Amino acid sequence: MSLNAIPLLSIIMFLPLLGALVVLILPGEENQKWWSLLVTTLTFLLSLALFFYWKNGEAGFQFVERYAWIPQLGIDYHLGVDGISLFLVLLTTFLGPLTILFSWDIKDRLKTYLFLMLLQEAGVIGVFISLDMVLFYLFWELTLIPMYFLIGLWGGPRRVYAAVKFFIYTMLGSTLMIIAILALRYFYGSFDFVDLLHGKGLPATAQLAFFGAFALAFAIKVPLFPFHTWLPDAHVQAPTAGSVVLAGVLLKMGTYGLVRFCLPLFPAATKQMVPVMMTLAIIGILYAALVALRQKDLKGLVAYSSIAHLGFVVLGIFALNPSGISGAVLQMVNHGVSTGGLFFLVGMLYHRAHRRMVADFGGLWKQLPVFGAFFLVIMLSSIGLPGLNGFVGEFNILIGAFKASKIAAFIATIGIIFAAWYLLYAFRQVMEGPLDKPENKLLPDLNAREIIILASLVAVILLIGLFPNIFFAKINPSVLELVHFVKIHAAPVLITPLPTQ
Repeated sequence: MSLNAIPLLSIIMFLPLLGALVVLILPGEENQKWWSLLVTTLTFLLSLALFFYWKNGEAGFQFVERYAWIPQLGIDYHLGVDGISLFLVLLTTFLGPLTILFSWDIKDRLKTYLFLMLLQEAGVIGVFISLDMVLFYLFWELTLIPMYFLIGLWGGPRRVYAAVKFFIYTMLGSTLMIIAILALRYFYGSFDFVDLLHGKGLPATAQLAFFGAFALAFAIKVPLFPFHTWLPDAHVQAPTAGSVVLAGVLLKMGTYGLVRFCLPLFPAATKQMVPVMMTLAIIGILYAALVALRQKDLKGLVAYSSIAHLGFVVLGIFALNPSGISGAVLQMVNHGVSTGGLFFLVGMLYHRAHRRMVADFGGLWKQLPVFGAFFLVIMLSSIGLPGLNGFVGEFNILIGAFKASKIAAFIATIGIIFAAWYLLYAFRQVMEGPLDKPENKLLPDLNAREIIILASLVAVILLIGLFPNIFFAKINPSVLELVHFVKIHAAPVLITPLPTQ
């Protein structure tokens, strides 16, 4: 039996969901933890088949599954991955077992916690592989529910406020998106993404309206300035594993949506909105970096750094050239690994000291040398040190931005300088100097479970940084086809409908 005959995407998506249901009836906390770790690890191993059996050089969707689901409404069960979504699926499955490992000491309502974590993973995978717009929307909404409860039940002192704010912001964007999806069905007679691509183009006013509805939903999820205010609260109040999932994969749903839907479905409107989107991206980069410099809470600093880094991703997307978009796609993965790693580090430190303020530490390298070594590598990867993953993505984004706008590229580069400033400052304040606080002299270094988590992240950081072509070989064909498609269909004068492909 060939691999194409196996519904691999369905298996990868439904395995965490099945695992979540089993957790609810499985007795014993140890059994529940080991089962969750087994399910997430198996999901990751299965997802590696997507990578190893990938057909390099092909730009279209692979491992496609399509069945009539609700034919009366024209809704299909349609799944597939291309070079744009492949590594986002792998990132999601990679972070799954790491978040379960980190959550090993959770005692409060463990069964519910594990159920929500597994449900979250299934939902995010569904977002990245759905090619029917209704199916995509269902998974998009599904991811909202577990994160709402993870923040609201296991978060910090202001967890309810943060959870409600997260829910309201996301639902606002989702409401506009479902209206736009229904309107697309009216224009095209189909909910299927591939059918929409090959249908007749929309006139100017319709394209701009649809772009606005979709882009707002995605901009809130990114979050792009000025729709970012929900994120710092959510990150600071969320449990560590929740912050990792939020930064690692949930925010990528927004940037992924911009690439997957806004660019190819509304190319002429995209062309018109480039100055606006690039301006918002640059403002977000600089604003978030300046606010990060003022943060006294380590978790708050990482939260604002996340906003700044995703501003680079949006900048690369709307450069509308292969360098920018390929760099943006890879940087989505880089951000999930590096920022996820920073949140893991902050969580590990908090579990030991029960404090997160920068001023509460100093000289920790003497007490926690293994922790310090991992902190140094992951921090440098987030800055974009050559040889590490962040450099590859940011370098390609800046090349793409420079081709699109030299001024935008120059201003964005200032954001990189700020990133080095606030991250190096935080590292120096926490790890260097005298170990002069007595309570810090009793902190234990990393245990084996924590070393496994951080070593896994560092391995990916080095793999991407040293061998980026392994990733670009799979990303570039899909990006080149996307850029060509947008260029052809982005007519300079938007008066008549775009020609049929």
